[in-house]
Amino acid sequence: MSDLHRACVNTIKGLTMDAVQKANSGHPGMPMGMADVATVLFQQFLRFDAQHPDWFDRDRFVLSAGHGSMLIYSLLHLSGYDVSLDDIKAFRQLHSKTPGHPEVGETPGVETTTGPLGQGVGNMVGMAIAERFLRETFGADLCDHHIYGIAGDGCLMEGIAYEASSLAGHLKLGRLVLLYDDNQITIDGSTDISFTEDVPARFEAQGWHVQRIDGHDPAAIAAAITAARAETEKPSMIACRTTIGQGSPSYEGTSKTHGSPLGPEEVAATKKALGLDPDAQFAVPDEVAAAFRGASRSSERQAWETRLAEHGQRERFQAWLSQDVDALIARTDWPDFATDAKLATRKASLSCLKAIVAKAPWLIGGSADLAGSNGTKLGTEPFTPSRFKGAQTLNFGVREHAMGAVCNGMVLHGGVRPYGATFLVFHDYQRPSVRLSALMKQPVIYIYTHDSIFLGEDGPTHQPVATLEALRCLPNVTVVRPADATETVEAWKMALRTTDGPTALILTRQGLPVLDRGQGGDLADAFGVQRGGYVLSDAVDPQVVLVASGSEVPLCLQAQEVLAARGVASRVVSMPCRERFLASEDDYRHGVLPEGVPVLAVEAGISAGWRGLANDVVGIDTYGASAPAGDLAKAYGFTPENVADKAAALVG
Repeated sequence: MSDLHRACVNTIKGLTMDAVQKANSGHPGMPMGMADVATVLFQQFLRFDAQHPDWFDRDRFVLSAGHGSMLIYSLLHLSGYDVSLDDIKAFRQLHSKTPGHPEVGETPGVETTTGPLGQGVGNMVGMAIAERFLRETFGADLCDHHIYGIAGDGCLMEGIAYEASSLAGHLKLGRLVLLYDDNQITIDGSTDISFTEDVPARFEAQGWHVQRIDGHDPAAIAAAITAARAETEKPSMIACRTTIGQGSPSYEGTSKTHGSPLGPEEVAATKKALGLDPDAQFAVPDEVAAAFRGASRSSERQAWETRLAEHGQRERFQAWLSQDVDALIARTDWPDFATDAKLATRKASLSCLKAIVAKAPWLIGGSADLAGSNGTKLGTEPFTPSRFKGAQTLNFGVREHAMGAVCNGMVLHGGVRPYGATFLVFHDYQRPSVRLSALMKQPVIYIYTHDSIFLGEDGPTHQPVATLEALRCLPNVTVVRPADATETVEAWKMALRTTDGPTALILTRQGLPVLDRGQGGDLADAFGVQRGGYVLSDAVDPQVVLVASGSEVPLCLQAQEVLAARGVASRVVSMPCRERFLASEDDYRHGVLPEGVPVLAVEAGISAGWRGLANDVVGIDTYGASAPAGDLAKAYGFTPENVADKAAALVG
């Protein structure tokens, strides 16, 4: 082990201890334990240009064990990224570049937001899928890089990591290298209190290339990464046996170093044991900075830019990266739907999806083993372990949670736009990944079908009574529940245009009438979907407003007729995206929902979210039941007569 390597490792440990101690908060143990591995990776293997952190053909590095964030902040500072010592000193402080867990967009060089354990593993798999897809499409001259990441015992206990690594092994993602911090410690103590499986053997069973090494031996680390890079037919896992908090005389190898500062006395004692100046804080020797900054690959980035400029596919490649959605929408052959038939919005969505992918080869995704039910079965060749080029359908298997994290990884990688589909009730299985899509403002498209009790006989285990409202509670998620096939077209256009966060398309299993919006008809154009809510059917001087989303909109149109027969004038408002409507200017909102006119909301879900908008709600504040959809409608009050009675009571 060279003196320079040891100086680099000890500098990372010193920065980590000082930043955590100054913040009086943080996780020093993992960065201290993985400093050897990270130093070898950044100095000898990782391909990056610190002055151009968004260079497309860079290697990606994901710190799935995001609690060890001082490891990546130290590496970024030392490697010359725009992360200063002052930023390190502001660790975990308001508006700093060094938040408690890494956040994409906040810190140059951070590729994804991590912290919820295992998510980064799923992101890595998505990035590796995108890399291989683009490499097979455009060739290695334009796309040829690796995805590296660090995960700990906690990450690999989480089920999402198992789901994602299983998919990676199946797809033979040979550019994926996972460095496992095998320190056998979690917050509660030794892992053997709950976790005694042979983790490397598990990965071998999933089709991974696995190595076991001493994570403090730089020669062994370099040899293992070299061997992982040489294995192109399997993803690689390197189990690095490390000592958490290595160097701390009193606490190394214990959970005491996991999630709290070492304390001033132990920091000083550790620095002394490492040969550092106990009185110096945030010290970076010149030779250490030079060693890290000398690893930046600016010449390789420049060579790539030259190849791109001269490449025959340059314009096509750049178009894939830019993804001009307005141009896509303009050139897509959107489907027309006959108004004399009933059509489930999931089936209308499939027609839209087929039309889009015919013009957007960068739109890729699939379903969690429900493609036929979710309306995502394109009829084209899917991704297979031996072929990615030309595919647009990814079979995720029964892995809802990993599907969300993998989609996040794909969109973060760039060059593709992902979608993932499942039943709405199974959003609960993937909610943490969707939340991170929203937190990172990544435009993943989530397709959710079987959206209410009207899926019928499968019963309350599959009927998502509260799920729609739970989705709406997530900030920065665009939730769209179209009322018919024509609104579904507009919902897809909204999803494509929404590039600052995820979109959730909420679709029916059951057939709905295709509303007649033809010339001379009384129903408004579906373009109003883009405003979130709009007047679909009006009356002169309406006495009550019926507002609904999805399958309850046609019900309100029927109730409007019942009210008219009773001499009550009513307005029907379709509100597929309540949050977008509420964000509209006051004049528009008051034009749709006039002040002083009572409002009845109708939706086959819990009523809580509508209470601030409506005077009363026809909803479901309990669980559903197993029965045909028509019987359920009668049992829970979703009939024209009951809606009309509720509306008339508001007028009365």
